[in-house]
Amino acid sequence: MSKPLLNHTMFRIADPNRSKDFYAKHFGMTVVETLKVPELGFTNYFLGFDGQGALHEKKPWYLREGLLELCHNHSATAENFVANNGNKEPHRGFGHICFSVENLEQFCSKLESDGVKFQKRLADGRQKNIAFALDPDGYWIELIENTGKATRFNHTMLRVKDKTKSLNFYINDLGMKLVDERDFPEAKFTLYFLSFDHNPGPRHDTEGLLELTYNYGTEKDEQFVYHTGNEEPQGYGHIGLAVDNVQEFLNKLEAKGVKITKRVEDGKLKFIAFVSDPDGYSYELLPKAEFPDDLFADPK
Repeated sequence: MSKPLLNHTMFRIADPNRSKDFYAKHFGMTVVETLKVPELGFTNYFLGFDGQGALHEKKPWYLREGLLELCHNHSATAENFVANNGNKEPHRGFGHICFSVENLEQFCSKLESDGVKFQKRLADGRQKNIAFALDPDGYWIELIENTGKATRFNHTMLRVKDKTKSLNFYINDLGMKLVDERDFPEAKFTLYFLSFDHNPGPRHDTEGLLELTYNYGTEKDEQFVYHTGNEEPQGYGHIGLAVDNVQEFLNKLEAKGVKITKRVEDGKLKFIAFVSDPDGYSYELLPKAEFPDDLFADPK
């Protein structure tokens, strides 16, 4: 059985046209797949990078890493939905997505001239080699420089309470590899970068990475919890893993004691499952295949 793919990161949006236009105009992303489920009142748009230099050019969407899934609940509008971006107390948890770009200074200058708002410009703060732009719903987009490659969806950042429990889950349960670790004792936090290692090479040049941020001492506070994004106020939703066989992968995780939050046969959508990590963040397991013709059919 081949390794899973860190296929996508999902968060909820207010206006699909506004968000699709934003990611197309400013980052060059295109819609590579759409899942419309009017029976359940939502549509999901999967955005990725195509064209020259893209890591997954001409690959089917389900065989890619580095997709962004925009989930639009049909009742949500820019007037009635305000996303929790995961960076404001007391609802911190998910932190940001990150794109790596060919020329960071030029890229940031172009975004600013186009009217994109920034949480942090290159000149701000101590770190002069990263910036944070804001998308239409207020989600943070970290910008870093790669070694002259096309724009990549490099990583998704989540804050974790207990580094030992989290690393055990991601490495021993899911089968990810720790590809980099950065400790900042003066600021009392550590960053762990993990991937399924499908695209070995410089970290900034690849896609499908997960960044875990551990703030010193959080594991010692029994009352401390991070917000997963799936309770009110909602925003971030989950990370999607594409696997060879959903049921077999689920069985392996269950045998390791991983918490199952949706089995294949549960609920309306009968071809996916969900598990959660030690902090309660949600992980979708989906097959490496097109969506089934009947989304609601019982699994065979």
